[in-house]
Formats: sequence, structure tokens, C-alpha cells
Amino acid sequence: MTTPEHTPAPSPSTVRMFYVDDSGAHDTGYVVYGWVELPIEAWRTGLRAWLDMRKQLYADYRIPPAAELHATKFVGGRRSPSTDPAVNASKRDRRHAMQTALASIGATPELGIGVAYRITTATGRDYARERDDLYRALVDRLDTRLGDAGELGMIFMDGDGSASGYYAAHRGMKLAHRNVIEDPLFQHSHRSQLVQMADLIAWTSYQALLRHPGKRFAWDWYDTHLRACDVNGGPIQA
Repeated sequence: MTTPEHTPAPSPSTVRMFYVDDSGAHDTGYVVYGWVELPIEAWRTGLRAWLDMRKQLYADYRIPPAAELHATKFVGGRRSPSTDPAVNASKRDRRHAMQTALASIGATPELGIGVAYRITTATGRDYARERDDLYRALVDRLDTRLGDAGELGMIFMDGDGSASGYYAAHRGMKLAHRNVIEDPLFQHSHRSQLVQMADLIAWTSYQALLRHPGKRFAWDWYDTHLRACDVNGGPIQA
């Protein structure tokens, strides 16, 4: 007979996966985190929609499915992912390809997105501390949301795991009550299609918030392609 102290805890309804990347710069004062999320049982179908879009990018722009879509380098023309030199040289083609990718995220029912940001006058190490503090606030917010839904969550980040502030945000939570499990799991964006989605979301949201005159072409991309699938209805300031 099972004694009360050994009664298994109720199983959560799902595990939710969050793929997160950052954008912003100390000279603009913005710190931005963007993410794409999906329940673990929808991972195959969510990824399949993106891979189908990558096939379309190859058909239209000769950008191989394995080529990394990195927003800053791709839109700015500092990377040449297409096998067609004319596409690499065309701002119009690069911007259209970027919008094709964003539209795919927004049109995939399995995917949700989110954006958290803050504005600061800090620079240097102080800016890095602001970035870490915003990440901590984001993790706390996701943890509360998961708990309210009876879910568990895992966070995947772009990078190599050298940013200690990300670990601290997870390890500072009380184990008995936390719903974000494990440390952040790091993957390089060139190896993860979902991390690439997060990069595009973070960059696009940053441009929508900053509204730099030189990036006017991207000001409306968030509203056009992403706002409808934002789980918070819009960027949250934290």
C-alpha cells in the first residue's frame, strides 16, 4: 500500500520548450530577449513547418536549408548564404527572404513567440548586468506561467554556455517550487533551426521597438508577422 509520503506528485500536463536569443546594444540602451515556444509533443510538426519553409527559400532564393539565418548578418549583407550571387547582392531579396521566414513562424499554429525588453543608460559591465537581470526576470515570469498552467519548461539558449548570469538565474530558484527545469541548455544557432527562429524574433522585435531610421524597412515586420502569435499580446517591459 502506498503511504501518503510516497504518493507520486501529479504529472504536469506537458513540457514546454523555449528557445531564446537576445538582441539590443548598449549604445541604443535596449536589451531585448525574443523567444519561440512550443509544447514538446508539437516539436515535430512545429519544426516540419519551418523546414518546409527552408525548402521554399532554396527554391526561391537558392538559400540551402542548412545555411544559418542570422538576422543581423543576413539582412545587413554581411553573410552570403545563397548559392546565387545575385541574391546575396540584393537587399530586396534578402529582406523578402527574411519576411518569408517570419511569416512561417507566425503562420505555424504550434508555435508561440514572446518578447521581453528594457531600456537602460548602462554601458560596459553594467549593461551586461542589466542583460542578466532582464533574463532573470524573464525566467521568473516563465516559471510562474508554467506553474499556473501545471506545466514544466526547458530553456534553450544560443551560445556556448560561457555567460554565467544565465546559470545564476536558474539556480537561484527554489527547487521545491520551480517549474523551469535544468540549467539553460546551450546550442549554437548554426546547428539549431529553432534557435535561429529566436534570433529572427529578437532582432525583428528590437527593430520594432528601436525604430532606427536606417532600419525603417523592418519597423512593421513584428506587427505584420509576429504580434498575432505573441503569447503576451506584445513586447513586455521588465
